[in-house]
Amino acid sequence: MLAKLAGLIWRRSKQLLVAAAVLAVLGGALSATLFDKLTAGGLTDTGAESGRAAAVLAETGQGAPNLTLLVTTPDGVDEAGTARAGSQLTQRLSGEPHVKDVSSYWSAGKSPQLRSEDGKQALVVATIAGDETAVGKRLDALLPRYEGEHDGLEVTAGGYAMFQKESAKLSQEDATKGEMITFPVTLVILVLIFGSIVSALLPLIVAFFAMLVGMGIMWLLASVTDLSVFAMSVVTLLGLGLAIDYCLLMVNRYREELRSASPEEALRTTMVTAGRTVSFSAITVAVVLAGLLFFPLQAVRSLAYGGMITALLSAVAALTVLPALFVALGPRVEKGRVLRKRGANSTDGTESGFWHRLAVFVMRRPVPVATLALAFLLLLGAPALGMKLGMPDERSMPGDSQSRQVATAIREGFGSAEVNALQVVAEKTPKDNDDVDAYATGLSRLPHAGRVDTATGSYVDGERVTPGTEQHQRFSIGDGTYFSVVPSSAAADTATDLVGEVRSLQAPFETLVGGTAAVNEDTTQSLSDRLPYALGAVAIAMIVLLFLLTGSVLLPLLALALSGLSLTATFGALVWIFQEGHFASLLGDFTVTGTITSIVPVMLFALSFGLAMDYQVFMLARIREEYERTGSGTAAVAMGLERIGRMVTAAAVLISIVFLAFLVSGITFVKAYGVGLPLAVLMDATIIRGALLPAAMRLGGQAMWWAPGPLRRLHARFGISESGGTVAAAPSADTSKQHQLM
Repeated sequence: MLAKLAGLIWRRSKQLLVAAAVLAVLGGALSATLFDKLTAGGLTDTGAESGRAAAVLAETGQGAPNLTLLVTTPDGVDEAGTARAGSQLTQRLSGEPHVKDVSSYWSAGKSPQLRSEDGKQALVVATIAGDETAVGKRLDALLPRYEGEHDGLEVTAGGYAMFQKESAKLSQEDATKGEMITFPVTLVILVLIFGSIVSALLPLIVAFFAMLVGMGIMWLLASVTDLSVFAMSVVTLLGLGLAIDYCLLMVNRYREELRSASPEEALRTTMVTAGRTVSFSAITVAVVLAGLLFFPLQAVRSLAYGGMITALLSAVAALTVLPALFVALGPRVEKGRVLRKRGANSTDGTESGFWHRLAVFVMRRPVPVATLALAFLLLLGAPALGMKLGMPDERSMPGDSQSRQVATAIREGFGSAEVNALQVVAEKTPKDNDDVDAYATGLSRLPHAGRVDTATGSYVDGERVTPGTEQHQRFSIGDGTYFSVVPSSAAADTATDLVGEVRSLQAPFETLVGGTAAVNEDTTQSLSDRLPYALGAVAIAMIVLLFLLTGSVLLPLLALALSGLSLTATFGALVWIFQEGHFASLLGDFTVTGTITSIVPVMLFALSFGLAMDYQVFMLARIREEYERTGSGTAAVAMGLERIGRMVTAAAVLISIVFLAFLVSGITFVKAYGVGLPLAVLMDATIIRGALLPAAMRLGGQAMWWAPGPLRRLHARFGISESGGTVAAAPSADTSKQHQLM
């Protein structure tokens, strides 16, 4: 099929390039408004208990507080004029459409929890109703009318709604900034690799096309489903990196073939060899990312959708637009040469290249080399044993973030834990309030409970301190009631402990526990519960795909093991840097919270494992080609690495540079991608490919290519091969080579 596609491109290259230009312009036009259609949420499991609690409250117009106004006055919050202005501010906010449950220091009987310790600041807490997109739009309408100076009061907005708004804006800016940095740096490195400006520009042109069209497709997808802004910044740079990787492989093979064939024949050979590898590689990456669909979080699913589309589109662009550019340019693909032309790669098995010499060195000493490499990777990964998962909050934002500044002021100046209150929802409660009263009393006795508010009043330490008033009626929801359980302190651990205590307390009716701390617990648990299913599905799919590529039963298992090992250093670095705080000042001086954002390990695993398998496909495809040519397992490893090693190294360096752009982000958990992804890729391109792969294949010998008869026949019928040839019957060659290695 790829040979036929090569012929079609040869005949219709101009028409294809015109069509590509039209698609790029259309995609670019749609992508201009893409970020307006994305949500800043998607980090919670809506099907978990906390998600169901939030849904019940939302249906009745209630909800967890998501807007906090920090009111500052030099005269003190109890001064008569300040109290009057604060009450008016509270009443005005209460009258806004879609704003519920407004409470302030002045409207709540001068509650000490809503007053700062120095008496200069007070809080107004409210809930903006609606889903995440609606909340963002309503917040935009409210801010101009409430922020700034009002009757001598300085008002600053914060809360979770503000956090989401700033996160979305910052993610968009980070994506744009990352692209502006990576494009010129990547161009310089491509010139160093190819020595020609024209050849270096080809991968960038194709990557730019793939990115524009991909963003256009994501715009269409965002029109029918929710997509998270957190995933899109990752998808953008992933598309750039994959497109460059695939084009690098294609350009290198095409230039190699041009040395001994006509342009038309070189194009055909490139398509049926490197093109086949690119196709298979893109499918591999897409399958790995499809494993993210097992997780219920919209942000994770968004990465799955975007990543699969990006991987496949990058391959399509490399197999259509790039070959059309080859035809249009002809011999001019070497124009703009700024470096002296390197000699051609050996095609006769001459042992002259670095990767060949390294492979031979390793295969002569497989046991000590493999032992040292394994020990090194496990040592780097050791900190991962202490990984603690959590959810992002305002501390993950940069220091100048308004939501973070408000949260810091509350944490440092107030003894209040109002914003961390749990919502315990009882959809159906008895008409007799005795059960509600008894349950509220029990909740207030919990070790980490500070106060409980419900329809029957307010409770502290097992006593009802305030009887039910008109203000308490908001806790009645249809046929049920909900309870606001305020932690005894603003510390995050207190709220977390309180979740377990509330869920362990026996209630006289069915309850659902919600609130920020409950959401964090449920989300982390959901990710842990779904992880085995995702890993199992991906492993089975990878074994099948790699068997079709190699025809071996053992090589797919080896590839899975090696790709998994490349992640050990990544997770160790995550814990050592972002959880424990080492090198924090070198990466933008982020705030160390003692946890890793729950979605980061999941997303990093999928992306890193997908890229590791991507490079495994590149290498195994070329090794398989050499094995079919020579029949020698050891010679195939040495020559395969020699032929593909330089390009895979270049691809790894380039995609690592692309991912380093995440480090410019002001969001802490986005920075984690800038450390984890390059580290995983470079570990795979050096320790795994240079040491463990040749050592393992040498120890396995000819058995690495074994498959039982039925599977051999299955591979002969459905298998994928670059050369399309059959395995040479040359066991003596392998035996001779083994003697040379000894």
